[in-house]
Amino acid sequence: MLTEVSGAAIDGAGTRATTAVAPTPTRDELSRRFSDFATLGQAMDYAATGKRGLNFHDPRGNLARVYPYSELRADAIACAYRLIGHGLVPGDRVALVAETGTEFAALFFGCVYAGVWPVPLPLPTSFGGRDSYIDQLSVQLGSSDPKLLLYPAELAELAGAAAASCGVEGIAWEDFAGLPAAAAALPTPDPDDVAYLQYSSGSTRFPHGVAVTHRALLNNLAAHSHGMEVIETDRCISWLPWYHDMGLVGCFLSPVANQVSTDYLKTEDFARRPLAWLDLISRNDGTTLSYSPTFGYDICARRMSSQSKVSERFDLSRWRIAGNGADMIRPDVMQAFVDAFADAGFSASAFLPSYGLAEATLAVSIMPPGEGIVVELVEETQLSGGGDRVGRPQRYRSIVNCGKPVRDMIVQIRDEDGAVLPERAIGKLWAKGPSIMQGYFRDETATAACMYDGWLDTGDMGYLSDGYVYIVGRAKDMIIINGKNHWPQDIEWAVEQLPGFKAGDIAAFAITTPGGEETPAVLVQCRTSDPAERTRLRDKIREKVRSITGMNCVVELVPPRTLPRTSSGKLSRAKARNLYLSGEIQPYDLAA
Repeated sequence: MLTEVSGAAIDGAGTRATTAVAPTPTRDELSRRFSDFATLGQAMDYAATGKRGLNFHDPRGNLARVYPYSELRADAIACAYRLIGHGLVPGDRVALVAETGTEFAALFFGCVYAGVWPVPLPLPTSFGGRDSYIDQLSVQLGSSDPKLLLYPAELAELAGAAAASCGVEGIAWEDFAGLPAAAAALPTPDPDDVAYLQYSSGSTRFPHGVAVTHRALLNNLAAHSHGMEVIETDRCISWLPWYHDMGLVGCFLSPVANQVSTDYLKTEDFARRPLAWLDLISRNDGTTLSYSPTFGYDICARRMSSQSKVSERFDLSRWRIAGNGADMIRPDVMQAFVDAFADAGFSASAFLPSYGLAEATLAVSIMPPGEGIVVELVEETQLSGGGDRVGRPQRYRSIVNCGKPVRDMIVQIRDEDGAVLPERAIGKLWAKGPSIMQGYFRDETATAACMYDGWLDTGDMGYLSDGYVYIVGRAKDMIIINGKNHWPQDIEWAVEQLPGFKAGDIAAFAITTPGGEETPAVLVQCRTSDPAERTRLRDKIREKVRSITGMNCVVELVPPRTLPRTSSGKLSRAKARNLYLSGEIQPYDLAA
């Protein structure tokens, strides 16, 4: 378990005394069950009979609050009583601003015990202002149609404005805690009842809420434990937000259903001090399960690039599962992380690529532990669907192996007409299994567009090789020029190779020129104020893209922090394109 951390307490005389705060244990006498429950409430009931639980840490990584599952269950039942006393009935929705902490955890499970559907909603991010956050909440409130919105008091102005705009009752957590909690009969849910609504972070399906049943959830949570081969010494450590499926399902609900003690940093604290994540992992004297999108590993590697003797600060030798998912997995970033932290004991074989999406509850495929990052080089003409380019050298792209389909999941690759393709042929990835959603909440049209006879059209492009899943990109992001397919990731990665740029600085997408031709446009966040230097950078970017893709493109330099993000911090190409075409993104004025 994590080592004890000293904390300050006030004694009876009013003086500050130092006390040792012990986290919940990693090991427990309670026999582990791998999510073999009928409902999420049953999973919590079982976990609460043991000693494991959740542990919340302050911005510097110090243990601030220990929350055993037994205490969480008691608080959740009290929340359920308050919800019932407030007039809510099974099937009602309750929107919850998903701040990482005890309040959200208790409210989420309180909804579950009351038969009410919790709807996790995002916190404000640094990627947008006050109005954009209110708009985002309002859209999701309009979609989920909740009876109640609960939020931390510090967000009362923003969340309250969103609630008022939708005619939803808004209550701060602190005020809700003061409502009566008289004991009441709790409903007995059926496994096929909806447990919660999950909004995908992406814009392609926004604002459709995924209706996740208890059966689908528990099946996928069992797939996590079996896929990662969870052992007694494992402890989960996470900074992922609870409004995103990987944070909510993978690092909150899965630890409950599989009885794993977990340590949390808030997402905003990780953003300010990312190496605090690695400090937490270093203090764990058991084995660590910890997930991150590619950009999390990238940030940590960059922070250490100018420092030496990482072994004096970190011990990453017991990091057993370094999960990677939620965005395209980049082998160059993974290698940079290994280079930065190998001296601290980090092993490249700990990397565990995976692929999933909210419509599948979470996991579709997971790499078998110990196999690490496996890459296949695919010639770009295979990706683009075009013929050989006469006179041009072959160019290859590294495609990362995202593992094997999880337990009970079937994966097929199909063409545009729905025909199943042979191995190593690139097409749309379809998935079928018990954890695939029943549909989007109150949106039969959107459901019918991606669900056919129990199969989910994920909208992602990939191929199968020896039973492993390889993802090459999203079909809707594809840039089609003169009948050939080009992946925006290839263009963005090309620009990132130039000095001064990094992941997230570039958005590539297709536009239509005044002459009616399709052409790629590249928006690049530029940090220099010198006009001559900006012009030089634009020309270098044009030439770099041309050398990689053979295409001429429109290059626009834009101010830092201009490109829009999803609620989980990923670049939104679709929104960037819309903002650019509408004139809301204003590029720097450069000479032609």
